[in-house]
Amino acid sequence: MAQQQGVQTPSGFGGLMRFNEEFESKFKMTPGQVVGFLVVIVLFSIALHIFWPLPVGV
Repeated sequence: MAQQQGVQTPSGFGGLMRFNEEFESKFKMTPGQVVGFLVVIVLFSIALHIFWPLPVGV
């Protein structure tokens, strides 16, 4: 059997970290605002395809 060496690494956080204590975002959005923003992007994309279609060969 292999011998155990005297060097041990620290356990750390065990994969769990708390980012809320270290970083605060400049942009604070609610989930409803994010969904609304995505709906606006989808509608804008659909409007571009309707009013500015790509040529047939592309």
